[in-house]
Amino acid sequence: MEMWGIYIGTMIGAYLLGSIPFGLVLGRRIAGVDITTVGSGNIGAANVAREVGIAWGLVTLLLDALKGFIPVGAVVFFLPSSPETEEILQGLVGLAALLGHQFPVYNRFKGGKGVATCLGVFLAISPISCMFSGAIFLGVVATWRYISLGSMAAALSLPGWLSIGDHSDLLIVASIGMSLLITFRHRDNIQRLFKGNEPRWRIRANHDNRSMRRPSSSSE
Repeated sequence: MEMWGIYIGTMIGAYLLGSIPFGLVLGRRIAGVDITTVGSGNIGAANVAREVGIAWGLVTLLLDALKGFIPVGAVVFFLPSSPETEEILQGLVGLAALLGHQFPVYNRFKGGKGVATCLGVFLAISPISCMFSGAIFLGVVATWRYISLGSMAAALSLPGWLSIGDHSDLLIVASIGMSLLITFRHRDNIQRLFKGNEPRWRIRANHDNRSMRRPSSSSE
């Protein structure tokens, strides 16, 4: 019973860590910008890169990924459990971190789309699966130049890669839930894709030295 209290506390901690809106904080601290009012209005790395600068976008990407990686890594290294229980906990803790990012308590439940946080979760669980999903992302973006489509394709492919490995069914179910959440958060992008007006990825220079520009349909 005591261990279950620790497990539940870990999931709550993962949600609270996932809720930290790093993009919002960095935008305000670095550029004095409310990132929710510029560009796509999203707090994710892509909008930060576009509106604050590539370097700070990459910092946001790293921090958002760590929101998933740290709590799942804590399950592996600090919580004693059987291998089966450990994978169930990894899935639940990862899901809590993702929900924190997508629906952060610190920002009136208005968060990002969760791609970076999900990446962090599964880098801690199965780096090989992340590598294959990353290859799908790059292939889709290189072919069609839609970041949103690449993100959804990568997320939806992840449960399949996990099923090939030696992972529990419950972890795979949790990964399906996470991939569907990410797809749901891209619902506006999906509508634009069907209508044929989803902007494609492009890089261009502008006059205020922000070298990465992307349309307002940010994937993060």
